[in-house]
Amino acid sequence: MGVHRYVLALTVLIGALLLAPPAAAQPDADPGPESVAVAIHPLEPFVMETTNGELTGFTVELWNEIAKRLGWDTEFVRTDNVAGQLAAVAENRADVAVGAISFTADREQHFDFSQPTLEGGLQIIVPVHDTRPAVPGLGGYLDLLFSRTMLIWLSAAIVVSVIPAHVFWLIERRDEDPVVSRSYFPGIFQSFSWGIGSLVGKNSTAATKTITQSLAILWGFAGIVFISFYSANLSATLTVAKLDAKITGPADLYEKSVATVADTTAAEFLRGMGIAATETDTIEESYHLLREENYDAVVFDSPVLRYYVAHRGEGVAVMAGPVFQEENQGFVFNIGSPLRKPINQALFRMREDGTYNLIKEKWFGDDIAATAGDID
Repeated sequence: MGVHRYVLALTVLIGALLLAPPAAAQPDADPGPESVAVAIHPLEPFVMETTNGELTGFTVELWNEIAKRLGWDTEFVRTDNVAGQLAAVAENRADVAVGAISFTADREQHFDFSQPTLEGGLQIIVPVHDTRPAVPGLGGYLDLLFSRTMLIWLSAAIVVSVIPAHVFWLIERRDEDPVVSRSYFPGIFQSFSWGIGSLVGKNSTAATKTITQSLAILWGFAGIVFISFYSANLSATLTVAKLDAKITGPADLYEKSVATVADTTAAEFLRGMGIAATETDTIEESYHLLREENYDAVVFDSPVLRYYVAHRGEGVAVMAGPVFQEENQGFVFNIGSPLRKPINQALFRMREDGTYNLIKEKWFGDDIAATAGDID
């Protein structure tokens, strides 16, 4: 009897379970917030404002594509600099900071990072006048005159003058009334003077034979080409000498007037190197010091400087030396933020389907994008 009651109870229990309504299905993952507060600060070409007040730039376009894929609305929180962006995230006024923010060991202690959105480092720009040919003093001219390059060109000038001089002398000395002495000396010197004169376009001795007249014409054209190459080589040598004496890398910044932006990895790098620099609130103020206050250099993130030189700095500034202090940049979250994983997944998908490369090349081009990197 006891066994029958046990079987009956078990049967009732199984039936109740089978007839019970199904439990609500649990979502596979947190769908995320409907709206995300994003901290930004103006910096070409990452965050810029159009004349009608719309935001544009590499970072804005990159973020908008991510938000579109994740189905998020965006509320941009405007700040003045990177420090303001980080403070907005730390104080929970923003969910994420995007744009020109470098990955550093110190920041990693307080924040989480996305995967890198650009790779590169710091670079230097100098005023355009630093690339003009130098006007050396007497010592500079002597150094140039006895340099290996100039000695090669002078030797070439002598060779190409001596050979035609001998041809000229051997032919003209046979004339009944020769324009040069029949004796080797001083006849060869007279012919040599003709050869040099052909190079500079002024002959003191005129040819009388048809063959030497033809040679004079050919040699005149050869002289024009030779002088052109010589002048170009001289100008290039002077320019290189000028650049070598100025700034081509961080080691040349000592005892120079240097500007950078405060609270950035560029300012931290210069302090670590013991290089005195004027730290401005914005990169525009650093550009002003270079243009108007005769500063020797501006040190900042490579893509920012390259964009400035290409779009607004023509005739004002040029790049000086290669990228150094290589770093990455990307988005910043509070530690443990649930936004980090879906944003990284969206970035990976954008790299895989080519969207990321299209956005990067649109704003930086092939040359700049190839070396684009850390943005503070």
